[in-house]
Amino acid sequence: MKWLHRYATLVAASTVILIAAGGMVTSTGSGLSVPDWPNTYGRFMFLFPFDKWVGGIFYEHSHRLIASTVGFLTVILAVWIWRVEPRAWVRRLGFAALGAVILQGVLGGMTVLLGLPPAVSIGHAGLAQLFFCITVTLALVTSPSWKAASSALDDPLLRRLALTTTVLVYCQILIGATMRHIGAGMAIPTFPLAFGHVLPPIWTTAIAVHFAHRAGAVVVLGSVVATAAHVWRWHAGQRDLVRPATAMAILVCLQATLGALVVMSGLQPIINTAHVVNGALVLATSLVLTLRTRASSSQLPVSSANPRTANSRTANHEPASARTANREPANRPSTLLGTALSGSKGREPASLREVGG
Repeated sequence: MKWLHRYATLVAASTVILIAAGGMVTSTGSGLSVPDWPNTYGRFMFLFPFDKWVGGIFYEHSHRLIASTVGFLTVILAVWIWRVEPRAWVRRLGFAALGAVILQGVLGGMTVLLGLPPAVSIGHAGLAQLFFCITVTLALVTSPSWKAASSALDDPLLRRLALTTTVLVYCQILIGATMRHIGAGMAIPTFPLAFGHVLPPIWTTAIAVHFAHRAGAVVVLGSVVATAAHVWRWHAGQRDLVRPATAMAILVCLQATLGALVVMSGLQPIINTAHVVNGALVLATSLVLTLRTRASSSQLPVSSANPRTANSRTANHEPASARTANREPANRPSTLLGTALSGSKGREPASLREVGG
């Protein structure tokens, strides 16, 4: 199973490269540089002469080859998971990845054959991010650390914060994709103000979409900071939570910087593509944190857990030996007490004598 995890990680990493290649196609305006599909100028794509990879053809044709490779890797991943994975939901997720990559290929072909209609192009971009999320999830749930994890983290607030942040990041990516594919990237050519004002003095569809993306960035930044701060404050000893939270905070700051540079550089293709790829990484780290809150390993003292449950445990002075002996989650003191009392039979258990002093 160790090799399955490594292979799933490889597929996720390959998807990042694919997103970068797709970003360069849009950023350089190369979407129709190869006007036919699935062939390349009438030739089988894998036999297209390298000396003809010039201009926009280089970006579009490379994107197709990378997409085909990721699709092939996903087929292997789905079959591998189906053969060796005992968890039914993981097997279904593997087939979901396969279905997503097939649909993604079809949407990619439709964008070319239909002449880059915005709706199809936006759907293509949005599905790419969902496929990336599936591959990241598969890489995570096949990892040794996930299998060694205990039950869901006893912190409902963090679970809500992490999930909300993930949803907000994905919505922000969709707004960004809409902005790119309707050509609104420079609808507001000034930064940080909009035409010298906090709010745009004039409004068009392009300006509204562009401004929504800027406003969404502020909302996402606030959500990321709140989520990361909660992790740092109450779960500082849990590396499986601190690492994705810290990475997410760093990446979202980098994302804001890249967003500003996109406007200030006049949509420079490399900066624009880096903005797209980094947005996907923000989504991935937020997703990992969200999933980790559902199955988090217990690597730290009780006092570092949820403040409400931590305070109650401290007040009751519950011994660690009692928790270990009864093999009960630390956030279920009533079950622990019931087990101790039912086994007393006239003799006070050692754990209760300790509590009583």
